Amino acid sequence: MASDARVTGPSLTLSRALVQVAQDMDGQFDRLLALPDDPRRKLYEAMRHATIGGGKRLRPLLVVAASALFNVERVAALRVATAIECIHVYSLIHDDMPCMDDDDMRRGKATVHKAFDEATAVLAGDSLHALAFEILADPATHGDPFVRAELVLELARASGPAGMAGGQMMDLVAETESFDLATVTRLQQLKTGALIGFCLEAAAIMGKVPPEGRTSLRGYARDIGLAFQIADDLLDIEGDEAIAGKALGKDAAAGKATFVSLLGADRARQQARMLVDQAIAHLSAFGTKAELLVEIARYAVSRDH
Repeated sequence: MASDARVTGPSLTLSRALVQVAQDMDGQFDRLLALPDDPRRKLYEAMRHATIGGGKRLRPLLVVAASALFNVERVAALRVATAIECIHVYSLIHDDMPCMDDDDMRRGKATVHKAFDEATAVLAGDSLHALAFEILADPATHGDPFVRAELVLELARASGPAGMAGGQMMDLVAETESFDLATVTRLQQLKTGALIGFCLEAAAIMGKVPPEGRTSLRGYARDIGLAFQIADDLLDIEGDEAIAGKALGKDAAAGKATFVSLLGADRARQQARMLVDQAIAHLSAFGTKAELLVEIARYAVSRDH
């Protein structure tokens, strides 16, 4: 099945799924982050500011869509999706701070350190990081303690120095060093791809699929992770800040090597389309059960935010 990079919005099926999972995520965070009547209230307000409303919620949707392949109950999938979103949002809070990217806007509203203050932003990020593992370790997520332990282990790997945080460190180094294509690819596989990979891995873990049976999902995650990042790089030079809900053009201003700066826009676009086609091919054994994952892959390179 060929992808169409000219489309600028999701299909009707994907649109409905995105709306539903966004509502689910907002509901989860509303319950988990009920405001306490004590001096911690400001911290909870900051966490709610970062987690409720806005964002594509593609990572939670990947968990839900992949979980359906293995008949995992939606309530379990949503709890794991919430844990992943906690990690993703904590990384955004810290990434936006003056010591990192120094951004004023995220998801169409003020970043946490701007809406509150830097100390509160640090604590909000720290607290979301902790909350992610609290959710995964809770028996409410899955009745099998071995499944819960594997979920905790794999999310820790995906979010730490061998995953997202390691990729962010490489991204900081990229401001002062020249990276080639292989290094930029490695950077993005860690910074963006590791957490996307866990979205698919988590579904297989909950479905009790053995590691050797997860190869196709890992291939799908690897390919859409890179395609997603190429789309981000293209949006950074061609996108509309009002639609994106964040500042654009910062990589070029910082002199960072990206897929677009190294390949050129046209070749980068072709590479993204090829990656989407490869991702979709990985799903062939799942038939129509993988329809939503196919739609997500196509949308990864056709989105405008």
